[in-house]
This record gives sequence, structure tokens and C-alpha cells, in this order.
Amino acid sequence: MSRWSYFARRLLLAIPVVLFGTTLTFVFIYMGPIDPVSAILGPQSSQQAYQEVAEQLGINKPLWGQYKDFLWGLFTFDLGESWVFAQDTNAMQLIGDFAPRTMWLGFWAILLPLFIGIPLGFYAGLNPNTWSDYFASFGGIIWRAMPNFWLGIILLSVLSDPGLTFGFDWRAFLVDTPNVIGAPPLDFYDVAGEETIAIGGVALFRLPFDFNMTSFLEAIKRILPAAVVLGSASMGNEMRLGRTAVLETVNSNYVETARAKGLSEGKIVWKHVFRNALIPLVPIILNEAFLLIGGSVIMELIFGINGLGYMFFTATINGDLPLTASLMYIFILIIVFLNILQDFLYTVIDPRVGYDK
Repeated sequence: MSRWSYFARRLLLAIPVVLFGTTLTFVFIYMGPIDPVSAILGPQSSQQAYQEVAEQLGINKPLWGQYKDFLWGLFTFDLGESWVFAQDTNAMQLIGDFAPRTMWLGFWAILLPLFIGIPLGFYAGLNPNTWSDYFASFGGIIWRAMPNFWLGIILLSVLSDPGLTFGFDWRAFLVDTPNVIGAPPLDFYDVAGEETIAIGGVALFRLPFDFNMTSFLEAIKRILPAAVVLGSASMGNEMRLGRTAVLETVNSNYVETARAKGLSEGKIVWKHVFRNALIPLVPIILNEAFLLIGGSVIMELIFGINGLGYMFFTATINGDLPLTASLMYIFILIIVFLNILQDFLYTVIDPRVGYDK
């Protein structure tokens, strides 16, 4: 079986998974205790107004008809309009407006475990029973043990009071901001413009878009505290798992064989140890990348980022069924895509993985 046939089969197998997930979403949301009409009109609405809104929303149809309309809308990406969060606004438009903030948060939150947690874990595994190993292991346990919601509140309190940071004022760091919380400005570039990069009055090159450095620094500053909190648990987990994976790989037979052949330690580490130690980390990294979406619900509320997490929380507690179902559908597609990507990365990292099964 070729690589493309293998992944085509994986895509076909993903269809019933998506169908099952969307069906569960329909059952839990549309057959749950939430009354969307009461959420829209309030508890004191008249019976006539209640029936009119129920007919307008289509929830007075038979359950099977609602289910067919629900699936057809999801699979054609006609996700309907919001009932409560932003009435008469297309759900896809709302997702497009709020998603960049969550993606910006997820981007910086993933960088923390990838470029700090995994390297520290690998370094500790290559230097076992040393002070650096003890420090990295202890730090990983501490970061893993602190709940995100608690750490977020503590960090917000510390950054809001310069007296707790020995005079360091986070609001004046990089660029001046009136407070710690707030949505990051993501309008730091304009694709319709252009920017000339110059040093000492000499133009070096020209960017094909207009770039606002002040707005870019503010966007990083706004998102950084939430990203540190959101990525901290993943960083501690991947640090510990990376250390264990390196220790197991260093003591394997093929590494001993490479040493017996006279290969240098540098080649052994880069060609054999690191690559094989990444194999057990692939599912951990991808699964935690999806967990960042769930964790962003709390972080966006604490730091006022107002992305998909905030929208999902608000839509759920207010009975905005189309918007809640649309977000669940997007989340299901993401996790299915991450599982397929995980299989692909396995074939890249580990050449022993084949396509014949």
C-alpha cells in the first residue's frame, strides 16, 4: 500500500468518527435541559411569543427532522445563525472573528513546551543524577502540579501589583498598556500595504505588507501571561516524558552498537537518541495541543482575551445551540485532523512504521 492510499483510507475512516461525534453533540445539546426559547425571550414570555420563536427556530419539528437539518448544516458548513450570543449573526462569521485570538494564544502556549520543556527533558535525560537533572525534574513536577486556573489567578494578581514584583511594572513592559487583561490587537499588519526595513537610513528590503511593531509587541504582551499558564502543564509533562524517553533510548541495544562501531557521541545523540526519543512524545504533544483549546476557555475568561473559549462558554450557558454545536463540530474536526497528523509524523520519525497494515 502506498503512502497516499494509506492516508486516503485514514480519511475515509475519519468520516464515521466525525459522524459519531456530531451525533453525540446533537443528543447532548438539543435533547438536553437547555430551553433556547426561554434563553432568548426570558422566563416571563407569553405562550404565543414562545410558540412563534420556537417555530422560527425550527425546534418544534420532529426530532428526526431536526437531526437531518443539523447534520446537513454542519457538513455543508452552513452552521446557522447565533440565537443569543450575537443574534442573527452567522456562526461561521463569529468563529472567524474570534478564532484568531485563540490561535494566537495557542501558538505561544505550544512554543513553551516545544522549545523549553522538551529540550530541558532531553538535557536531563542525557545528564542523569546531576544537579541539572534534579532541577529540571523538580521543576517539571512543580509546573505539572499547579492547576491552570489557580496559576492564572495568581499570575494576574502578581502582574497587576508592581509591589509584588519588586517594582517591576508589567503594564510598562515593552509597550505601555492600561491594564494586564484584554484582547490582543491582531491588526499589526496590513496585507494591502508595504513596509520598508531600513537600518541607518539605508533601505535593506521591502515587506509585501504594512507591519506595525508597536501593535505586534502589544499583541505578544497581552497574550504572554495566559500562554505561560496554559503551556506550563504541558511543559512539565513533556519535560518528564522527554527525560524518561531519552534514558530508555540511551540504554538501548542499537545505541550500544553505535558506540561499539566508533560513532561519535554527537552523531549518536542527534541521529539515534533524539529521533527515537521523539516517538513516544508525538501523541503526547498532539493530544496536549488539543487540550490547549479546552484550557483556553478558563484562560480567556481570566485574562479577558475573548476568543473561541470565551465564546463557547458564553454560548453554552446562554443556550445558544447553533453556536455551541458549531464550535463542537470545529473541535471534533481538529482532533480528527490531529490524529491523522500523528500517524503521518510516526511514518516520518520512525521508518519502521509501514503502510501494509
